[in-house]
Amino acid sequence: MDEVVRALRERGGVTSWSELKAVTPREHLEQSLEDRTITRIRRNLYVLADLREVRRLAVEAGGVASHLTAAQHWGWKVKDPPARPCITVARGARRPRGDLEVHWQDLPSSDVVNHVTRRLATVIACARSYEPDVALCVADSALREGQVTRTRLEQAAAASPRTGRSRALRVVELADARAANPFESVLRWLSLGVPGLAVVPQVEIEGVGRVDLYDERLGIVVEAESWEFHGTRDAFARDVHRYTACARKGLTVARFTWHEVMHRPDYVRAALSDVVRARSI
Repeated sequence: MDEVVRALRERGGVTSWSELKAVTPREHLEQSLEDRTITRIRRNLYVLADLREVRRLAVEAGGVASHLTAAQHWGWKVKDPPARPCITVARGARRPRGDLEVHWQDLPSSDVVNHVTRRLATVIACARSYEPDVALCVADSALREGQVTRTRLEQAAAASPRTGRSRALRVVELADARAANPFESVLRWLSLGVPGLAVVPQVEIEGVGRVDLYDERLGIVVEAESWEFHGTRDAFARDVHRYTACARKGLTVARFTWHEVMHRPDYVRAALSDVVRARSI
């Protein structure tokens, strides 16, 4: 069922059947559910993990499912599904047996529900623990869901333990509900690291439509290109019209694939730097 795993991974580890049916037969999805490669976390929403097993391991360890595993539990898309179950145990506790990603923290009961860290605690834990692009995907997903607000995230980040607090504050500052998925979140993070480039997500440009990222001052459009949206004749025609419309407005368009954004960040930054340099002359 490799195509099921690949499709879920490229969609942030969480997706619906409507997203999957274009790339995999239903019987493959059902087999993956039976094998517990994936879990149905609620009606028509699937996650690339066996969350039941993770909760069992957390209970046995005297801890809770947390971090990226908790993010998956809440149905949030992530940059990469965790390679190992993420569990938080109390400080001073013995390390649980098994191939686990273990974190030590004394969590108040208000941060936990059904052996999983609550939404707010999950975002802050990821922001304190992971690289910014990974954490930003989680924070963007949380805001996009709408169950936590920026104000609550800011308050939680400011009140978090000193170790990792500055990282958490930075991630929350950059988080944006307008990002459609981790693909766009990571591309935005890479764009923010390019001197002179100041992009805004999901901007509507008259005569063009909505673009993924836009620097209005330099006239640069940055697009996260997914094959699933360009694999038909009609989609190809719309694509051609869209980029001709950008050219007619004098805009420069930089387009990047999922593989480039996720696995070739140096290339993406270098390409964007060249585009900024050319537009700045």
